[in-house]
Amino acid sequence: MALCEHCFRMMMLLHLILLMEWRFGSMPGNEPKLNNFFNEAMASDARLVMRVLIDEYKGVFEGLNSLVDVGGGTGTMAAAIAKAFPQLDCIVFDLPHVVAGLQSSANLKYVGGNMFEGVPPADAILLKWIMHDWSDEECLKILQRSKEAIKGKKGGKLIIIDMVSENQQVIDDQYVETQLFFDMLMMALQTGKERNNKEWGKLFLDAGFSNYKITPILGLRSVIEVYL
Repeated sequence: MALCEHCFRMMMLLHLILLMEWRFGSMPGNEPKLNNFFNEAMASDARLVMRVLIDEYKGVFEGLNSLVDVGGGTGTMAAAIAKAFPQLDCIVFDLPHVVAGLQSSANLKYVGGNMFEGVPPADAILLKWIMHDWSDEECLKILQRSKEAIKGKKGGKLIIIDMVSENQQVIDDQYVETQLFFDMLMMALQTGKERNNKEWGKLFLDAGFSNYKITPILGLRSVIEVYL
């Protein structure tokens, strides 16, 4: 297996462990070492994904004036976006203990809150490795809150970075194996799942979105642009 996909598996296992603790009442903020390790793992993946997005898919962010990175952790992804697109006002939105004490800059701010209760308004809402952690019912709530937050109704959109299973462009057996590995993990340990094109489309339709576009970008990762 390619080294990047092995590291990807390890990062996502840690992601699941931390999410399980969050669900069952042991907040990750109570375990600083684990929390820091998790944040750095997610930051490493964010740096890799963002490098590819900026180099090859910068059109995803063109025409936007503001963006909220929901569940953005310590802000690695949003900071890279803010640097590459200085016209963009970026907000990192995560649980209060995650963003506590983090320093804002000219076009990057940190806001604490709960994505199930509401999301700060922006032209675009970014969800990176969020949706596969949750059931369809929970994802529908996240999508509805995100839709309510999109203020640029004409050019506004939702940007999702996640796995799209059964992707016909992914023909490598190891990639398929990794997709199945994560789907089983999500079903066994969480209420979440990996979704195929049809399942993503149903979620978007149920949440009131009109259309979407899936673009594979790196290994198992795809960018899904969802339109009002």
